[in-house]
This record gives sequence, C-alpha cells and structure tokens, in this order.
Amino acid sequence: MVAVTSSSPLSGPEQVAARLFRLSIGVFFIGGFLTSSVSLLVPRLKLMLDLDYKGALLVQLAFHSSYMLFALPITWAIVRAGYMRAIVAGLAVITAGCLALTLAQNALSFAMVLGALLLVSAGQTFLQIASNTVVAVIGPSRGAARRLTLLQGFNSLGTVLGPLLSAPLLLGELDAQAARHVGATLPFTGTALVTGLLAFAYFRNRTLLEGDGPRRFAAIGQMFRVMRSPRLRWGTAAIFVYVGAEVAIGALLPAVLMRPDRLDAAPVLAGQLVSLYWGGAMAGRFLGAWAMRRIAEARLLTAVSLGAVILTMAAIALPGVAGAGALLAVGLCNAVMYPTIYALALPEDERQAPVASMWLCMAVVGGAIVPLLTGALADATALLPALVLPAACYAFIARFAALCARPQETRP
Repeated sequence: MVAVTSSSPLSGPEQVAARLFRLSIGVFFIGGFLTSSVSLLVPRLKLMLDLDYKGALLVQLAFHSSYMLFALPITWAIVRAGYMRAIVAGLAVITAGCLALTLAQNALSFAMVLGALLLVSAGQTFLQIASNTVVAVIGPSRGAARRLTLLQGFNSLGTVLGPLLSAPLLLGELDAQAARHVGATLPFTGTALVTGLLAFAYFRNRTLLEGDGPRRFAAIGQMFRVMRSPRLRWGTAAIFVYVGAEVAIGALLPAVLMRPDRLDAAPVLAGQLVSLYWGGAMAGRFLGAWAMRRIAEARLLTAVSLGAVILTMAAIALPGVAGAGALLAVGLCNAVMYPTIYALALPEDERQAPVASMWLCMAVVGGAIVPLLTGALADATALLPALVLPAACYAFIARFAALCARPQETRP
C-alpha cells in the first residue's frame, strides 16, 4: 500500500485514502461521460459525411489508439512525476483535446476530429494508468477489485448521462448548418470545463501521497520480465477483447436500434436508448461491488462473460424488441468485467504495479481495433452477423476467468 503524507489536515492513512477515493469519483465519472458521448460521434459523422461503418468507426480508432502509441512514454512520465501530478497532466490534456474537438466540429473536418480525439485519448491514458493504480494500492489488495468496481459504477453513471444529454445535441440536426450550431459543441465544452476544475482540485492535493510511485523507470528488460506472468499476459489479452467488444457494441447499437427489423427508432431516440446499455453497466457495478463480498471474483467473471455471449448471439437471432433488448442487456454483463480483470491480472508485488498497469492500459487499444474489425465485417456481410466478433471476445474472457477460478497452485 502506498504511504500517505501526515501533513494533510486529515489524519491517518484511512482518512487520506478516503479523500483520494472521493477525488477519484470525479475522474471516473467524467471519463464515462466522455466515452459515451464520443460513441455518438459514430452515427453523427456516418450520417453527416455519408461514411461506411468502417470509416465512421475510425472515431473509435482515434479515441483508443493512444493507449498503444503513448502508454510507454506516459508510464515513464508517471514514474518520474508521481501518480497525482500525472493525473493533473492527464486532465489538462483532456481539457485541451475537448476544446480542440469543439473547433473541429465547427470546421466540419473529419481529420481535425480524429486529431482532437487522439489528444483526448492521450489524456485518458494518463488517467487509466495513474488513477486505476492509485485506487488499487491505497488499500488492502484483497479489496482492490471491489474499490475499482465501485468507482467504475460512477464511470457508468457518466456513460448513462452522456447519451441522455448529448444525443439531442449531437443527433438532433444532421446537416452542415447544424454542425456549426453551438448546441452540438456543448457536450465537449462542458467536459472541458469539468476536467479543468478537476485538474485544479488534484493540483491542490498533489502532495497527498508520500512515496507517490517510484522515481526510477524500469529497464526495458524488466518491463518484459513482468510479462512472464501468465496471469498478466492472459489479463492483458482479456482487457483488449473486453474493451473492444464493449466499444464495438456501444458504437453500433444506435444503428441496430434504427433497423426496421429491430426498433425502427429515430436517430435521437436510438442515441438516448444507448443510455440503457451503459445504465446496465452502472447498476451492475454497484451490485457487483456488493456481490464481490460473497462471490469469488473469478467465478463472477465467468458467469457474466458467458451471459454476454448468450445475449449477443440472441441479439443476432431474435427480431424486434427481443433482439434489441438482448443487446442492450449486454451492458449489465459488462459491469464487473474491467475492474475484475484488472485486479486479477495485477501482480502481487506492488513495485511491479506501474509497469503491469502500463501493459493493461495498452490493452485498451482493443477499443480501437475490435470495433474497426467489426465495422469491416459489417460492411462485408451485414450489421447483425458482425456482432459474432464481440461474442467471440466475451468467450475469450470466460476462458480467462475459468483459469483464474482454478485452485491457487494450478492458476496461470
């Protein structure tokens, strides 16, 4: 557990840990709001610029690719500067990226949108590595998955409010004149304001942790030595396919709901209904934090990943409300996957946590690759059969969970 400074007005490690937890709520919430709002750019740009699925899903490629491109230098910066200062930097970069995204929308430039999303993604990479690691190490390792799951619940609250608030602004009017309307920029200017305030709050508390991460970066050989752990390798792959499947379904869900053989919903309604998908994740994460007191983490992960496979296949096969409802219900299964995989994959040696977190964060690039492959498959075949790829991703997670559920001596 990371030591906490006694110079804080709060006394005792538990009180400082509680303060860090409260600060983390804002970071996780705004991250969820931003992620779900960016997903709405996929149907918006597809309809406005007449893009195919693969072209529109370049939005997700730009938004998630920095986890691979910048994870190594960002991890170096986190190790040098410490977790708290790294979170300040990440929030500042997100603020700049959201303002750039506002300008790009006004210019109706797809290239500028992708560039701004890459900048936002770089800031998110800071937060993914630093925030998740802080939450994991500020208390007993046995409760790490539960703490992360609870905070992911606030992340999901942001993903629920994102479509509800952003869909009328981003999907209400879809012509070139509407693109320059001030309402279409509000989701991202509002996010910039919130992240700017959070950056100020973290800057004021930047000395809250003592011994805030090692000040020496691991050698390249040491970085790859950490990956000798089969559990970390499997966990990294599981994060890759989980994020990819969740993002692919979230991005394509409005198109599925607008199909005549499903709900035949108007664009704004379809965008708002996506909040049910993210809402399932929110409810499931709060319930999951409670369930983890009673059910082994690996067994719970096995159950929900198999449930996601069944629901995704049902969404392909069943017409009308049943098929649409099955796909929306996948969000409930997604609820505990990320924090549980993350906690199961982390090494027991806390000194290895920053490097292990770097690998797990790089795996989030699955949110760029899997949706792009799913979009290409949809263009080559049809939209619904392309959902077989996310279903296969969930099947892989079930395999990882089953391995982690083995007795200690036979685990990976």
